[in-house]
Amino acid sequence: MGSTLEQQVQQAEARWLEGWKNGPRRTRWTTIPLQVGDPAPSFDLADQHGRMVALSSLWSDGPALILFWRQYGCGCGLDRAKRLSDEFPEYVARGASVAIVGQGGPERARAYAETYALPDVPILADEDGRVYQAYGLLEGRPSQLLYDAPESWLDHDAETGLAFARDRRAQGRPPVDNPWLLPGEFVVDAGGNVVLAYRYNYCEDFPDPRLLYAALREASRSR
Repeated sequence: MGSTLEQQVQQAEARWLEGWKNGPRRTRWTTIPLQVGDPAPSFDLADQHGRMVALSSLWSDGPALILFWRQYGCGCGLDRAKRLSDEFPEYVARGASVAIVGQGGPERARAYAETYALPDVPILADEDGRVYQAYGLLEGRPSQLLYDAPESWLDHDAETGLAFARDRRAQGRPPVDNPWLLPGEFVVDAGGNVVLAYRYNYCEDFPDPRLLYAALREASRSR
């Protein structure tokens, strides 16, 4: 019998706390990361409804915008969700297919989308982080992700992590999965080549929407 949504969240919380105590591990590229002009890697991933989606299907008929989320308890994700809702009509007007890649499995992705009223786009589950790595997304250092927290938090000790997790759970959005992953946003043209590789340098390093609009225009013209 499969685990319930609450059990999945509790397991993800435990992973978060363990990752918090251990600190970031993957903070440097060991090979040249995916860059503009490279073929975009395709993976088959389950969406929030449990359907398998090939990333390559997103750019088969036109440009694609792929947004890599942080963990589903992150406050900056809520800000990006609001912006995504505001910007989504313009993405569509520019012919883009839009998808989100997240750390949570299909049930958690569906619950997240419903809670925060995300646009109706595929939310794809990369539970082992292989797609994040293939797209060159690193883990950030405490200074990149905790810069606006009390300075003592930079030590990411267990007591602080437990207190933070209790507070966030009380707010209804417990911290989950890898606490150190940095987000990214990629535009891919219909030929499957990367037109924009935007990797966040800190948690709220949101790209200017005009950058995304211009990249989508460029991607459309490269067909």
